[in-house]
Amino acid sequence: MNIARLGAPGEEIPVLQHEGTSYDLRGLTADIDGAFLAADGIARARAALDAGELPVLPDAAGLRVGAPIARPGKIVCIGLNYRDHAEESGLAVPDEPVVFMKDPSTMVGPYDDVLIPRNSTKTDWEVELGVVIGTTARYLESPADALAHVAGYATSHDVSEREFQLERGGQWDKGKSCETFNPFGPALVPASEVPDPQALGLRLSVNGTMHQDGTTATMIFDVAHVIWYLSQFMVLHPGDVLNTGTPAGVALGIEGNPYLREGDVVSLEIDGLGRQEQRMVQA
Repeated sequence: MNIARLGAPGEEIPVLQHEGTSYDLRGLTADIDGAFLAADGIARARAALDAGELPVLPDAAGLRVGAPIARPGKIVCIGLNYRDHAEESGLAVPDEPVVFMKDPSTMVGPYDDVLIPRNSTKTDWEVELGVVIGTTARYLESPADALAHVAGYATSHDVSEREFQLERGGQWDKGKSCETFNPFGPALVPASEVPDPQALGLRLSVNGTMHQDGTTATMIFDVAHVIWYLSQFMVLHPGDVLNTGTPAGVALGIEGNPYLREGDVVSLEIDGLGRQEQRMVQA
């Protein structure tokens, strides 16, 4: 079972998907957001499904797939969290998590077009494990406490503009926060259905050529550590999203730097969490 949102931008319908059928959740919630998650919404949706109380959403297969949560309060990202990616970037392996923020309005559906920013020549790809917070995490005592605060996981594409990020001074955020720079989904898979977030393969290809093929097992800082660490510096609220880093294989680290151009098609997936595909369009 998973949670998704289907429909045109701004008109998404919250659904529970189970065994190929989409069930309408509007009798339980207006949207999949922090309030829904904080009120144990995933468990309530599962109970309603088991009780036969959820109506089937007709014609669901013909609807656009939106991001599986409404705009998050914040998107917090971890940079250089795979040793091979740090090495290909020519940067030191960090002693502590590298933290930066991404504009929450960058979140779009998993099959929506991605806009290459104006004046960009170095738009790059990054497949990442996305973590959605389900209950407030504040000053956690240890990483052992962290995963209890996770609502679920999703495939996330942390699109990046390397010149804006690395060559223009200041923070990384401006190379990460261009519009459409965070396709998310297709679904939010409940944490209860992901036995080990550190045992997931993740892959990305451009125009059919595989560039990234890694596993979350090789993260420098695992999901539990990241949540615990962040909780020492900020409050993580229900509906917040964490992007947990990318393995090697980004354009920045490939000879010739084959950055994305208009018309390119990026496909990415994470085991058990679903597949995305976006076409690059000039802004």
